[in-house]
Amino acid sequence: MASSSSTTTSHFYRTHVIPSCSSSSSSKNYRTAHNFPSRTIRPCIRKASVVESALHSPSVPFPKHPYHSHEITKEDKAIPQKWNLLQKAAASALDMVENDLLSLESKHPLAKTSDPAVQIAGNFAPVPEQSVRHNLPVCGTIPDHIAGVYVRNGANPLFEPTAGHHLFDGDGMVHAVTINGNSVSYACKYTETERLVQERDLGRPVFPKAIGELHGHSGIARLALFYARGLFGLVDQSHGIGVANAGLVYFNGRLLAMSEDDLPYHVRVKSAGDLETIGRFDFDSQLQSTMIAHPKLDPVSGELFALSYDVIKKPYLKYFRFSKDGEKSDDVEIPLEIPTMTHDFAITENFVVIPDQQVVFKLQEMIKGGSPVMYDKNKMSRFGILPKYAKDSSDIIWVESPETFCFHLWNAWEEPESDEIVIIGSCMTPPDSIFNESDESLESVLSEIRLNLKTGKSTRRAIMKPSEQVNIEVGMVNRKLLGRKTRYAYFAIAEPWPKVSGIAKIDLLTGESQNVYYGDKRYGGEPFFLPSDSDQEDEGYIMAFVHDEKTWKSELQIINAVSMELEATVKLPSRVPYGFHGTFISSEELAQQV
Repeated sequence: MASSSSTTTSHFYRTHVIPSCSSSSSSKNYRTAHNFPSRTIRPCIRKASVVESALHSPSVPFPKHPYHSHEITKEDKAIPQKWNLLQKAAASALDMVENDLLSLESKHPLAKTSDPAVQIAGNFAPVPEQSVRHNLPVCGTIPDHIAGVYVRNGANPLFEPTAGHHLFDGDGMVHAVTINGNSVSYACKYTETERLVQERDLGRPVFPKAIGELHGHSGIARLALFYARGLFGLVDQSHGIGVANAGLVYFNGRLLAMSEDDLPYHVRVKSAGDLETIGRFDFDSQLQSTMIAHPKLDPVSGELFALSYDVIKKPYLKYFRFSKDGEKSDDVEIPLEIPTMTHDFAITENFVVIPDQQVVFKLQEMIKGGSPVMYDKNKMSRFGILPKYAKDSSDIIWVESPETFCFHLWNAWEEPESDEIVIIGSCMTPPDSIFNESDESLESVLSEIRLNLKTGKSTRRAIMKPSEQVNIEVGMVNRKLLGRKTRYAYFAIAEPWPKVSGIAKIDLLTGESQNVYYGDKRYGGEPFFLPSDSDQEDEGYIMAFVHDEKTWKSELQIINAVSMELEATVKLPSRVPYGFHGTFISSEELAQQV
């Protein structure tokens, strides 16, 4: 892994640390367990408000390292009264089988990528739901331009894992900060997926965890157990098994929470700032397949572009779009020989850019005792360029890009004068290190990839200089320019991986970077760039959740994207775990919610 550059300064960098906006009450050292006392803090600006700190919100307990599974007992489960005698007998028998499986699994150490003591430790650990809290303390002044709600998704397991668990396996929880001038509220709620509702009724986790549990022979056994429970009507997988924990998009009057293993879920922001799940959303019966968590909203046409992939049967990948009014196009089947992990893609003014990379799904590897998600070194990475309004895949142009794996693509645009498509993405090495344990340190390099549509050749270069390289991950460009040429982008500095120690504003043309760091033991997540009404590309504000691991308190920081100076800090009443992706919904858009 590239070393942290928090102490590195060069003429290409303007590096500084964002100061903490502290309250007047001193901070006590937090206890190592998650049983924290309540306390009060004095607001930074408001006069008579008393706010409970993040220390008042304990996390859901998680296993301590080394992790040991426990036997499923009557205390762990609920037997629904609606079950008949056959179902109750089947449930007991299958629980006995699961206990035997857990006993066998406990004899083998878990990899770090599936050990819950690693994956949900510290501020990766879950928190309880928080109903809306108003009149939060604000340090500084929130710019008048910011009016609406900032929402961010994340994984927040409802139940303690009984076996392996990966960070991506957790139930989806949306955190919402509603801003109206310097009046701010906060709430966090689970997205009420079909999976979460059933497990909550049963009183324990029963749905298989795609990354943490489905490895080797025990993974096959867990799938068999799950389908056996379905056969007896103990669980119902027909309405989806997804967690809706990754992406968020506001489209056609709806906030949609997404993970690539299911349909989106419609989440409504209530007028008081609270959240409620309306339900699984199929675009009025138009969408019959899953949708990845990174659909692209075209800022000019208002259309939404998306992909869906299948790991079992062909077609392994499909492309489709929605008009700004929500009318779905026909599916375009993308020809792939094997199912490929397609977490993200890109759009330009006239094309969609579809990666076909080296992280693939090979379910047969479970029979051999391995992981079904793997790096295929014999596969050639490539990108498919398809016209946005194609009726089929006959016009797709494939351009090879050797040894390229981008988990996220930040933008793409056309340069007709050179017959090239330019892609900005973070290239990750080893490609499958997020999913499978590796002795090699992970590197995530911000890269420019050029695909020549005439010659069929590609080039790739690191945007930052080698001496200034840091791990660059979750971030974005000005969303008003998505699919068009952009100069600036805003990213998380993922150091020390997987924590985020600061924000990098990067000039994509020169590679120059303005870095800000949160400070000692303070870490954040994805920076969200909210553009102003100006035509200046980088004029706007960056919003990011930041957590202090010394005081165990969280806040929302608002940073001027031009000067990279802190404008305001909102003190939050609950700890916000490190999470995934977010968006901003303006007050005008909120008024138009379906």
